Amino acid sequence: MTQGQLMPDLSPLPLPPSYRCRPATAADAEAVHQLVAACERELLGRADTGLDSIAADLTLPGLDPALDTLLVHDAAGMLAGRAWMNPGQRAEVDVHPDHRDRGLGSALLDWVEARAVGSGRERMSQTVQDNDRGAAALLRSRGYGPLVTQWLLEIALPVEPVVPPPPAGITVRPFRPGDERAAHQLTEDAFDEWQKRRKSYEEWARHTIERPTFAPAISPVAFAGEAMVGAVLSLDVPSLGEGYVERVAVRRDHRNRGIARLLLRESFRAFHRQGQRTCTLWTHSETGALSLYERVGMTVRRSSTVYSRALRVPG
Repeated sequence: MTQGQLMPDLSPLPLPPSYRCRPATAADAEAVHQLVAACERELLGRADTGLDSIAADLTLPGLDPALDTLLVHDAAGMLAGRAWMNPGQRAEVDVHPDHRDRGLGSALLDWVEARAVGSGRERMSQTVQDNDRGAAALLRSRGYGPLVTQWLLEIALPVEPVVPPPPAGITVRPFRPGDERAAHQLTEDAFDEWQKRRKSYEEWARHTIERPTFAPAISPVAFAGEAMVGAVLSLDVPSLGEGYVERVAVRRDHRNRGIARLLLRESFRAFHRQGQRTCTLWTHSETGALSLYERVGMTVRRSSTVYSRALRVPG
């Protein structure tokens, strides 16, 4: 079977007769991106997810596309829906706006739940934009409940931000080659306080420093002597028309010294100098960082909710 050829229906997936499904491959990144962008434009008025993010998802270490992904095409071969299980407990399901109310969302949710149970997962989670009432209602009807609130924060940069001097004993410079392993260690240590599992270097790198949009010059890192104690990792995505901060982390024993605020302002200033007048980042309720971002002048643009439920695992 050639790449891109549609497989027969994957029984017992209850798809309407005119739809066919198959696993995804790395070559499907563009089509999946177009599908996700169409969903985002309907809900948000703009497409926010970059192609490189979709490509990174499809090549994550620990993801078996043949088992963990599913694409649904209509009779004309157009992509109508997609689902996959990320490493860990997260699932993603999207149905193109032109193909809603035909049972595709329910069928794809059935599939990811079956895949999760088959792979031994005890819980499954899915993130839904808070204005997507249809998706939220479907998940609630299946026994999912809200777990975490996520916020997309923004800051306007009409003038160049003022960056304060670093605390005593701290030096700051842009990210450069050789910082990769230290940044992975720092961010994973910081996120251990709330994330459900620790990411390997390979998985972490795929969604940060290996992305084509990663911007080292706009990613300041802080050192105490030779040790990295803080980092802001930023992306430069021209299609967004604004700056985006992907990761913020400060080592526990160096918190409450103003390092995170300093690094954020360094990044905001760098974005402003290259013409960006807005910068955004995501945070969520388990990090406890919302007040930090509000203190540097960020406000909530929109929110989403992570829904979760326990699964019945055989045995």
